[in-house]
Amino acid sequence: MSSGITIKSLLNTSFEVLYESFSKAFKDYEIQLNKDELIEMLQRRGFNAALSFGAFDNNELVAFTFNGIGNHNGIKTAYDTGTGTIKEYRGKGLATQIFEYSIPHLKEAGIKQYLLEVLQHNEAAISVYQKLDFKIEREFNYFVQKHDEVKLMPKKSSTDYVIHSIEFDSLMDYSHFCDFTPSWQNSLEAIKRRIDTFLLTGAFYNEKLVGYCVFEPNSGDITQIAINKEYRRSGIGTMLLKNVMSHNEHTHIKCINTQLECSAITQFFAAQNMDVSGKQFEMIRVL
Repeated sequence: MSSGITIKSLLNTSFEVLYESFSKAFKDYEIQLNKDELIEMLQRRGFNAALSFGAFDNNELVAFTFNGIGNHNGIKTAYDTGTGTIKEYRGKGLATQIFEYSIPHLKEAGIKQYLLEVLQHNEAAISVYQKLDFKIEREFNYFVQKHDEVKLMPKKSSTDYVIHSIEFDSLMDYSHFCDFTPSWQNSLEAIKRRIDTFLLTGAFYNEKLVGYCVFEPNSGDITQIAINKEYRRSGIGTMLLKNVMSHNEHTHIKCINTQLECSAITQFFAAQNMDVSGKQFEMIRVL
């Protein structure tokens, strides 16, 4: 361990300290989060301070891993919600030291696997994770477009389709509309943690739910969008997208972590002038 550095749980660390360190670690990133946005992100992803860890130089938090705790495919899982090191302390292997320190504590808490996502172009990080015995499970696309540059695909849809809000329980009943298991941050468990921040919209045909969209107006995030296979290519997706965009409070529209093999959603977004912005790997280490 680096001289003078102490690694410990973040249980008794104030949010102000967490936010300051987070802001310093990611100050070079294009998208910055304010305090409210960071709180929303951490809560949505199941942040658990007791099972999150950081490296301290005296009382300054200089590197950290914020862990979310929940279930993934029915398995109790820790999720890397955010790992960062402030610039002056990079190159010292602190992220790896924090990870290795955390493993016994996670195992003691009954965690069976560790899950993370990493940008595919971040080869250095991928190499580190592979050395820590993480395996690639899935590949994801992500889409980000300026709100004003989304061009809704012109397709005539039947006037028999009606759009209105739905309750969370409807998502549980119709999640089979999805072509793939949503990633951690887009799961029903994540949505439920911050249900107050989401707009839940359904498309109905003769009072039957045939499609839905889960949208977070504050961030412009399309968390889930899914259509019953029997009703696809009839303009329902575009109707749902148009509806949620009318509630968007952000400058951009985005959809993070659609499974690479799901060509239908890739084609749908491409038709709305939302091409793939980048790709991620989902990686898991069994504990």
